[in-house]
Amino acid sequence: MNRTTLSLLAAVTALAAVTGFAVVSAPEGGTTEAAAGTATPARMPVERSSLLCPAPSTSEVAETAYTSFTPAGTGAADAKAGSAALVPTDATLAAPDDGKDKKKDKDAGKTAASKPVLSLKEPGKPVTAEANTAEAPALVGSADGRLAPGWAAQQTTKVTAGQGRGVLGVSCTAPDTSFWFPGASTADERQDYVHLTNPDDTAAVADVELYGKDGVLESDSGEGITVPARSSVPVLLSTLSADSAEDVSVHVTTRTGRVGAVVQAVDEEGGSDWLAAAAEASGSAVLPGVPADATSVRLVVFAPGDDDADLKVRLAGPTGSITPAGHETLHVKAGMTTAVDLKDVTKGEAGSLLLSPAAPGRPTPVVAALRVVRGKGAAQEVAYIPATGQVGERATAADNRAKGSVLSLTAPGAAAEVKVTASAGSEGGEAVVKTYKVKAGTTLALTEPPVPSGLKGSYALTVEPQSGGPVYASRALELPEDGVPMFTVQTMPDDRGTVAVPEAEQDLSVLDD
Repeated sequence: MNRTTLSLLAAVTALAAVTGFAVVSAPEGGTTEAAAGTATPARMPVERSSLLCPAPSTSEVAETAYTSFTPAGTGAADAKAGSAALVPTDATLAAPDDGKDKKKDKDAGKTAASKPVLSLKEPGKPVTAEANTAEAPALVGSADGRLAPGWAAQQTTKVTAGQGRGVLGVSCTAPDTSFWFPGASTADERQDYVHLTNPDDTAAVADVELYGKDGVLESDSGEGITVPARSSVPVLLSTLSADSAEDVSVHVTTRTGRVGAVVQAVDEEGGSDWLAAAAEASGSAVLPGVPADATSVRLVVFAPGDDDADLKVRLAGPTGSITPAGHETLHVKAGMTTAVDLKDVTKGEAGSLLLSPAAPGRPTPVVAALRVVRGKGAAQEVAYIPATGQVGERATAADNRAKGSVLSLTAPGAAAEVKVTASAGSEGGEAVVKTYKVKAGTTLALTEPPVPSGLKGSYALTVEPQSGGPVYASRALELPEDGVPMFTVQTMPDDRGTVAVPEAEQDLSVLDD
């Protein structure tokens, strides 16, 4: 084996270890630009992806829809057909432990429990499934071959009554070793759980740290939480500390293994939704897709480093960026959670919140999220918008209906041109492609995004920037019920469907003794 092969394999192994969910290799018998010695590494489709979905709800009236989708034309030309499936987390825990035919019974039990909740067979067309039960488990899954690049899954739950009323939507996430959740709470009126899901065959050990307005909330029970193999553990945040805090930033890390993590935020009066992890700490942040009719917007920011952060706050609306009156800047102390009520900051026009360093050249990394309320009193509903990464090459929102989807595109810097593809419907319909221009410093809110012609079922929206500056995106799904404006918002960062293959060069000296 020559040095080129060894170097490439080493790079791929390191990449898989870092990302935790993507594997890539060169086509058999082929070469890459990197192997040929070009300055720019070749980008190649990933060959395997992993996703995790939390247990939807314990409500007896919960109705959950799952959608799985891979964009068309994303895999390598010679990639195998592949498969993509999501199965219950307890699939390997369903075997009996006695009897002379133990092995045979164990295999039979595992096969039955491992039956996919939904299985994707081809790119470009979503598949769906439903679970209308309080016992619906968390799901783990993987995709390979031509179904791996850009594989996305959405879990949307509607609870029409009782505690947890609302629409709870979440994009199923890849496993990792660190997550930040600004915007959670341990207040008496909140019941917030962090769901930890382990996709692997060995146990993971996680730590959950909480930070309030005065710094870390002391806790012993948040350390060393064991998440058994291929299982999911919900942890009630208020049990981790005796302190009651309205605004909390949650940090989940693993000592061993990896997990998927997401916070289920339940307000006794304001509804409920999933709070997804914020983008990695950065000196700037974009929180896209604040609805035009938002009645309350609360910004929560945390500075995880040793330095305080001074941030400039702007709202990118349909015609340009403005500074919210009275909230021109925000000071965030190191290691402390800062929250500010921006009230009805959108004033009837959809927008995106932009955070940037108040002093040029002195960025301090922060993580951030928004708590957004629509409606008032008993008819209000809440959703969360974490800071997100840019779309990059491509991003997808998997679950869209004939009505109720709002796609928000934000260009915080230079103007951009964006291609939006509405996939074929899950039960019928042809894909539709449209191109939009987003002006610099604005948010384009598409209240009527592209819909497949002849749509039957649900469909996916895929965003691909074509030119110009960075683009950030989110998709809101509005499902009103009995006068309550129920909704959920999912951000759309790059799907990491391709990775750069590092440059490799031939060196036969590795064969010398």
